[in-house]
Amino acid sequence: MNREIMEFDVVIVGAGPAGLAAACRLMQQAREAGRELSLCVVEKGSEVGAHILSGAVIDPRALAELFPDWAERGAPLTTPVAADELYWLAHEGAARRIPGWLAPPSLHNEGCYVASLGKLCRWLAEQAEALGAEIYPGFAASDVLYHDDGAVRGIVTGDMGVGRDGEPGPGHVPGMELHARYTLFAEGCRGHLGKELIARFRLDDKADPQHYGIGIKELWDIDPARHRPGLVMHGTGWPLAGDTGGGSFLYHGEHNQVVVGLVVDLNYTNPWLSPFDEFQRMKQHPLFRRYLEGGKRVAYGARAIAKGGFNSLPRMTMPGALLLGCDAGTLDPARIKGTHTAMKSGLLAAEAVFEALAGGEDGRAPTSFDARFRASWLYDELYRGRNFGPALHRFGPWLGGAFNFLEQKLFGGRLPLTLHDRRPDHEGLKAAAGCPPITYPRPDGKLSFDKPSSVFLSNTNHEEDQPCHLQLQDAAIPLAQNLPRWAEPAQRYCPAGVYEVVEQAAGAGLQINAQNCLHCKTCDIKDPSQNIRWAVPEGGGGPNYPNM
Repeated sequence: MNREIMEFDVVIVGAGPAGLAAACRLMQQAREAGRELSLCVVEKGSEVGAHILSGAVIDPRALAELFPDWAERGAPLTTPVAADELYWLAHEGAARRIPGWLAPPSLHNEGCYVASLGKLCRWLAEQAEALGAEIYPGFAASDVLYHDDGAVRGIVTGDMGVGRDGEPGPGHVPGMELHARYTLFAEGCRGHLGKELIARFRLDDKADPQHYGIGIKELWDIDPARHRPGLVMHGTGWPLAGDTGGGSFLYHGEHNQVVVGLVVDLNYTNPWLSPFDEFQRMKQHPLFRRYLEGGKRVAYGARAIAKGGFNSLPRMTMPGALLLGCDAGTLDPARIKGTHTAMKSGLLAAEAVFEALAGGEDGRAPTSFDARFRASWLYDELYRGRNFGPALHRFGPWLGGAFNFLEQKLFGGRLPLTLHDRRPDHEGLKAAAGCPPITYPRPDGKLSFDKPSSVFLSNTNHEEDQPCHLQLQDAAIPLAQNLPRWAEPAQRYCPAGVYEVVEQAAGAGLQINAQNCLHCKTCDIKDPSQNIRWAVPEGGGGPNYPNM
């Protein structure tokens, strides 16, 4: 196929905090040095921020390095954290507040802000464009291009107008080849190109398997009398039971709005568990009901979270490219924060790449990145939190929590012991026959809701006449293997109702409602047979989050 080719010094895949921070810093350095630099950012969402979802309590440390005058520039961080509350939810009617002195230091949020990461990314995009970067939303990076020697050459954007049968339709427009001296991949958690690069260059050969959670979030307008701007609440325990890890949150933002959500660790073992329904049940707890009751749900979304931390970090450099932010897994699980770490990885990458370009190192791994990373506060922060997740996974919430408290309180995260968790999340499921089925209450339409009405609030849309982007490597496995052994868990772990086992004329079949897909990547992660491959759909498809 003949494709248009565009040449750049740097191509960045993904307009999230890592990619946009890198774009801004690269253009700042070019301006300071009086050099021309051609840079473009491609973003699969219909606009910057359309696919961005995070809690979010944001540490402005990296932002302040990028733009020391961020407040004067109008960055949308306007609600400082005013109070932290941490709770143990024993059961559906009880919550015990954990004293602040018993909470690990990493869970204190002084100096942080309750904010919309989508709004922050839109603002960062404005700064990048003002500095001379080109940003192209609605263009999905579908494939990686390589030089003959194996170095990354750039990316191909997805074709538009391809029919469900895979054949070009009347409105077919071929994707473009974007060639670059360096390509930065910042797709977010479980990026499909990042996954390919990690395997191709064996970037994770010395790392633990990456570990994940599924984060489900809603935005609510609540009674002004119940609103406490800057209140940050975290909960652990109910509704998650047994060996299922995770936690709940409720943050009070601006304009009488709160965000409420639940993170479920994807190493859970009971295939009957539904993260979506656990979240709907969670909101009935009096701790959350007292704020949400009488309010109005205005947005819904879900996204996988890379939470393996330091021990699961792959190498981030390869010939001609770098892997940044949550594409690499730079989130700090001990702090439950990833925005500042993603941005810092982008700043370090930008400085290493600019130095490489100035030195004529085209096509080589940016030689100074590893040294910059190891000398940075990012490396130190992730290292000090390296045992947080493995301790909870190995010892459970009580003993693991005690270990984390003592390690952080007494040793500052530098205990001369590193715990590991080497079992991939998808291997965790037990046989359905040996696990207790879970009966979830019906949604009441006031605090709890069903999946169709939730997906509606995410503004998700895909062009219907296109190839299914949720690809089964073997179409027989869902019914022949997943259904009898695990009761086909895709029906439950997907937070958007994409996968359904339905009766058809020829018998039962797996129906894939790709139109509903939130791009959360949970299926790509949790499928016990590793039979589902998430591929990029047409650019502009998926959720359209206004301010998540």
